[in-house]
Amino acid sequence: MRVALITRSTLYTVRGGDTVQVVQTAQHLTELGVDVNILLSNEHIDYAKYNLLHFFNITRPADILYHGKKSGKPYVVSTILCNYSEYDKHHRKGIGMLFSFLPSDSIEYLKTMARWLMGKDHLSSINYIWKGQRKSIVEILNKAAMILPNSKSEYKRVGQDYLEKVNNIIVPNGINPNVFKWDPSILKDEKLVICVARIEGIKNQINLIRALNNTDYRLLIIGTGSPNQANYYNQCRSIAADNVSFIDHLPQNELVYYYQMAKVHVLPSWFETTGLSSIEAAIMGCNIVITDKGDTKEYFEDYAYYCDPADPGSILNAIKTASLAPIDDALRQKILSKYTWKHSALQTLKAYQLTAIL
Repeated sequence: MRVALITRSTLYTVRGGDTVQVVQTAQHLTELGVDVNILLSNEHIDYAKYNLLHFFNITRPADILYHGKKSGKPYVVSTILCNYSEYDKHHRKGIGMLFSFLPSDSIEYLKTMARWLMGKDHLSSINYIWKGQRKSIVEILNKAAMILPNSKSEYKRVGQDYLEKVNNIIVPNGINPNVFKWDPSILKDEKLVICVARIEGIKNQINLIRALNNTDYRLLIIGTGSPNQANYYNQCRSIAADNVSFIDHLPQNELVYYYQMAKVHVLPSWFETTGLSSIEAAIMGCNIVITDKGDTKEYFEDYAYYCDPADPGSILNAIKTASLAPIDDALRQKILSKYTWKHSALQTLKAYQLTAIL
């Protein structure tokens, strides 16, 4: 079986959790004997080479519309259905405040068009311009052989927001245990708090900084600023006290050191489908503070310390509790049994095989 993994044109230049998901999915499918290629949406693709197309990010439907129609091939979609509406409506500044009057699909449509018109991203399908965000997504779901959401919670949101009863297999995010090897003999620093994520409004680093500024904790923010949110990045840097430090994006093998040393990892986002860096941190023995918005509770249940992203006091209190609590090995065992990239690849392969007989 030959499969094209087709994803956003900025996959490598603007790295995010989907970058890790795509790369790790390809690597582990290859190990299972599947012939896969990662292809960017703005590349010329020889569809005849492939039995199946696998798309990522249904919130970027223009790419899927174009290649799905032009290829005539069956396809599956890893939906990665994020909801940016709360941040967009209530926490953007300047002209972005106009988003407070619009539904979430209209907001995503305007953002897509703005990236295209400003030359910051590729727009594959011109049809998207008049179809819009919602109609494009519904059309994709109707034509998809199967969708591969990261959780049952995400699949439920797909049904509530767009289309019920789409063929699906849950394919969770994960970690590579060969990369993330925790050494329990090395003592954790209870005052070291890290946040691994691209620096952008939805990840909410600014309220994390406000929560920990001038406390006895040391906050280390690891990630590159989003190219579309330079003002946000600069604001984070400008308000940070002396106990807050920044490191640019690091590859996974270099993140291991920081996960090993920190007692707490925080991701106080306005929305998370999973919180991939939280899974990585947890397998490395960190206690996890994470948003209570999105699909996170399906992954972390009662093992995490949840915070309200709107309230720096809530973030600080969750960090205090997490920093004093013992490491709960039950979460690590859950991750090793359910949330590895090998397990995800097996689920993905199952979806491919079912697609072939539908």
